[in-house]
Amino acid sequence: MNINISNSNGEPIYLQVANQIKTLIMEGKLKEGEMLPSMRVLATELRISFMTTKRAYEELERDGFIESYTGKGSFVKAQNLEIYREEQLKHIESLLMEAGDTARKAGITMEELHELLDLVNGGDQT
Repeated sequence: MNINISNSNGEPIYLQVANQIKTLIMEGKLKEGEMLPSMRVLATELRISFMTTKRAYEELERDGFIESYTGKGSFVKAQNLEIYREEQLKHIESLLMEAGDTARKAGITMEELHELLDLVNGGDQT
């Protein structure tokens, strides 16, 4: 599993792990029923504490992304992609509202803001 940990982004490590696993699940790179590495194996691979991976897995289970069975391991749970998509849209909407407010205060036009969004999105308008 390809997970990258950053000490400089301010996000707790357990959330970085959980969010990256969520992304792998939502992108279909981890499939329903697929077994995840054990918490100890993942901790060793990522060079983080067992407690950190345990917390990440607890977060994933709480959010309905995985199911864990004592003695068997943790497995990817069937996903309701529409609920996840709606949560992400709500989060993006909040970020865009904040960006819009900041832009208005700085005298940045909507056209400039759109251009900036296109630029940070790599010019991809899909």
